[in-house]
Amino acid sequence: MNWFSEHINIKSLWIKCKSCGSSVFQKAFIENLYVCPKCQHHHFIPVYERIAMLADKGKFKELWEDVSSEDFLDFTINQQKYSEKLSITEKKTGNRSAFIAARIRMNGRNVNLGVIDFKFFGGSMGSVLGEKFFRLAMDSIKRKRPLVVVSASGGARMQEGIMSLMQMAKTSAVLSLMDDAKIPFISVPIHPTTGGVSASFAMLGDVIIAEKGALIGFAGPRVIEQTIKQKLPDNFQKAEFLQECGMVDMVVHRKDLKDTIARILGYLCK
Repeated sequence: MNWFSEHINIKSLWIKCKSCGSSVFQKAFIENLYVCPKCQHHHFIPVYERIAMLADKGKFKELWEDVSSEDFLDFTINQQKYSEKLSITEKKTGNRSAFIAARIRMNGRNVNLGVIDFKFFGGSMGSVLGEKFFRLAMDSIKRKRPLVVVSASGGARMQEGIMSLMQMAKTSAVLSLMDDAKIPFISVPIHPTTGGVSASFAMLGDVIIAEKGALIGFAGPRVIEQTIKQKLPDNFQKAEFLQECGMVDMVVHRKDLKDTIARILGYLCK
């Protein structure tokens, strides 16, 4: 073993693309916003790096970060209490919930931004996600700021039962208030956006801008295939497929996302 291999972790210097299998230098991968420079596959990007990517100079003010979920039902699965799993997830992610709410400036414009952290219970929609979305939307109305929400979710959080389900109605209702106040809402579904989130606010944007290659749907493709006993197209539920069907307005590369949102807001906020 030479000095280089003894002191440098070679594996940590490279990232293997999940799509094309190419090895990419980690520094270049991160600088390219976690997008493979060879096949352009969009990989997962940490939630705070996502916010910094959209905010001018990476600066933002986080809101209601101390709000956390409760175990309403004393729910237990696989001999583990929901409250225990919540505590473990909070320590692992450093967050108290799956929804990060913030005020930012985007190309000089004041914007309210919400981002769902898929690392927190798969971005599932529980009572806190719905409540923070509601508060952020109401803050948008009060301050007359456009709302942008980046979604990545597996659906509703089963551990909270009906409290989780009602967030679909709660988030949809507050968007109706935003519409009455003529405050723009731009929805950005990224990979993956499914279940109750896709069946509520994620598909209710005045403009829906999806990231390239994102899986967007209600039930997963395997579940659908098993139900209808048919083989689905390879691009089924992908962002590009949804754009062809008129379900999303635009599909953009991650590097173009900030400027695209800012340009659309320039039209909507006149």
